[in-house]
Amino acid sequence: MEKEEKLTLKEKFLKIYANLPLSVREEIIVTLEDKRPLTWNAVYIEVENDTPLAKKILIQLDEMEII
Repeated sequence: MEKEEKLTLKEKFLKIYANLPLSVREEIIVTLEDKRPLTWNAVYIEVENDTPLAKKILIQLDEMEII
């Protein structure tokens, strides 16, 4: 019996990010509660640094079915 792999939200994001064309990484993917738009690159920095904001963003991206 094969074990099903479950990726974390961070792993899902990084997998998608790694396959994006460089030009797409400059596009806005999420807007925060305070109306600040964030690009793929900005979210990547938050995720790589494991900030509290990154957790909120990853949950929002998951709910939006982006990751």
